[in-house]
Amino acid sequence: MDTFRRLDDFPARCRNGVVSIGKFDGLHRGHAAILSRVVETARSLNACSAAFTFEPSPSRVLRPEKAAPPLYRLEQKIELFESFGLDALILYPTTRAFLQTGAREFFERTVVDSLGAVALVEGSDFRFGHDRGSDSLLAELCAERSLRFEVVEPVEEGGTRVSSSLIRRLVSSGDVERARVFLGRPFETLGIVAVGDRRGRTLGFPTANVVARGVALPKPAVYAAAARLDDGTVYPAAVNLGGNPTFGVDSIKIEAHLLNFSGDLYGKTLRLSYLQKLREIVRFDSREELIERMTLDVASVRAVFEDYSSRASLK
Repeated sequence: MDTFRRLDDFPARCRNGVVSIGKFDGLHRGHAAILSRVVETARSLNACSAAFTFEPSPSRVLRPEKAAPPLYRLEQKIELFESFGLDALILYPTTRAFLQTGAREFFERTVVDSLGAVALVEGSDFRFGHDRGSDSLLAELCAERSLRFEVVEPVEEGGTRVSSSLIRRLVSSGDVERARVFLGRPFETLGIVAVGDRRGRTLGFPTANVVARGVALPKPAVYAAAARLDDGTVYPAAVNLGGNPTFGVDSIKIEAHLLNFSGDLYGKTLRLSYLQKLREIVRFDSREELIERMTLDVASVRAVFEDYSSRASLK
């Protein structure tokens, strides 16, 4: 997949393609249905398949003080886009001036002139341009230009519509199991391992202190997770996301104990895929009580990880 950040870099080989435009915040199962249809349609037409998204999100440009942190770092989003089999990704630089563009002008300048699209695939709630053009307007504009246009219906799970806002609520409440269902994969944190307090070593449970700033995190709690290293190796992990009240630490940290791992992780990238919330973070009356609880947590992590691995391949 080729990635472009300027439309004047968009090559001729990617023009006359099938495109989907959107924020694609969660890249969840609903987005997967749209992008899969883009790829399928492009192949049937022997054309290029492409997604057009905004970087940063429009809300971070218009209302930075109220904008929620992104669910994923940019490099994670790019990897997810690529996993759908797209040929091209446009990460369009979002500016206030660009966001003032009307729907019709956006269609002519971006879809027709810059992308040269022959077909568009969108969700039923798609809106575009400063004046919030609807999918019906887009259908009209596509008909005027003889572009093929398809609307993909929302994906539901148990009668609930899959959406990025729903996934945000689930993640922020710690319900990573349900978030996994709607995402189609575990919610993941990507961060760099830095030097921490090294207290875990003295307790018999060495932890990696994972630094992940500027992105959404699950509710502070203890989680069962899968930890993926740079080389692709995956380990079950007990993750303490939050403070450590037993030792008077209130600051939020991500501390991951990788089961059956030995080695140096400092400075390396670690991906934590949250599988299940195990418990709240509580204060223990003694080190011994904490160690006993951590021993039980590790046993739970092992069981959750083995169950998950038996039912799904880690992605």
